[in-house]
Amino acid sequence: MRIQSTAEIPYEAYVSQAIYDREMEALFQGPVWHFLGFESALLGDQNYLTTEIAGLPIVVVNDHGVIRAFVNRCVHRGSLLCIAKTGQISEFSCVYHGWTYDLEGRLTGVAFERGIQGQGGMPPDFNKSDHQLRSLKVENYCGILFGSFDHEISDFETYAGPDIAAGIRRVLPYPPILLGRTSQLIHSNWKIYVENNHDSYHASILHSFFTTFKLNRLTQSGGIVINDAGGSHISFSKRKQEVDDTTYNAEQLRSNKEDFGLKDPRALRFIDEFNDQISLQILTLFPLTVFHQISNSLCVRQVIPRGVDKVEVVWWYYGFENDSAEIRDARLMQINLVGPAGYVSMEDGAVGEFVQRNSSYAEGAAGMIKMGGYDHVSSPSRVTEAAIRGFWKQYRDHLGEDIA
Repeated sequence: MRIQSTAEIPYEAYVSQAIYDREMEALFQGPVWHFLGFESALLGDQNYLTTEIAGLPIVVVNDHGVIRAFVNRCVHRGSLLCIAKTGQISEFSCVYHGWTYDLEGRLTGVAFERGIQGQGGMPPDFNKSDHQLRSLKVENYCGILFGSFDHEISDFETYAGPDIAAGIRRVLPYPPILLGRTSQLIHSNWKIYVENNHDSYHASILHSFFTTFKLNRLTQSGGIVINDAGGSHISFSKRKQEVDDTTYNAEQLRSNKEDFGLKDPRALRFIDEFNDQISLQILTLFPLTVFHQISNSLCVRQVIPRGVDKVEVVWWYYGFENDSAEIRDARLMQINLVGPAGYVSMEDGAVGEFVQRNSSYAEGAAGMIKMGGYDHVSSPSRVTEAAIRGFWKQYRDHLGEDIA
């Protein structure tokens, strides 16, 4: 399969096992940064957390102030080393055969290395120093831990670009603390879900809750920002600056429901905590991380491919230690807006599966992403698919145009 244009994407890209296998090697384990977790989970010496990158198990540990990350896999027979989500350890120890590693990933012990009574054991040329855990490069940015399999990758801020980095700092003025997590399994290719987060144009059409309660409409002031690499972007809007309130009614987009209301309106409240009137910011970091601010709900979405036709999304909701009771109450209430059963976002999982079901029977056909033209540049308009085109531009930079 050949992607000849970032304005038309063959449906084969969502169903090809060969393409998925190449993504696992060239993209997910290539020169990109991945979300690992929150620094706040590792504040104590020798604390660890377990996570994943595209299905690869990862363990992150605080080695006396130095944060390290490794593939969570014993070099002997491949067993998991750390099983719990969090914990505290002085060394890694494999329950299968008792091999041990220090917190720098060096193999320190092999049970019965010399055998028993002169029999068995490892061969004479076996050297523990030749075997260590596969490590990742780690960076802490605003209290969020990121990792990369490429130890030569540029620093996180350079990778993200100045605008995307500023967008992350905006929603992370203080180190975050975890309020809770949810997860959902969507029966679609991971790229369909990621594209959906780059799609500033669908949100106030698909999500009738947004338009009905005027939380997000394309007629409100806002815009999109795309980094130079193309694959990371910001879409934002300001709730109280709607230019034209009649457009949605004219388009008949399920928005004229003045008789609708909520018994508890706290989910609709917006406190301008960042003093810029922006009530919605969707920020993507290529390839698998999404930050969102929806009113006062703050979240990191960790996208975990589970095969060619499945993707898991883990929603890490957060706040800050110095949050007032009012802000904390708003964050907790507005978690109901997003996530697997959120008032707003439950439709995203459904439409992804709709696309996936049709992609298997669309040989030779391609999806169209021409709204707003053919470029992938920043724009004051959100009626565009420029950010999706930017994603595919950076995707091709990693995998090439001919990705069959």
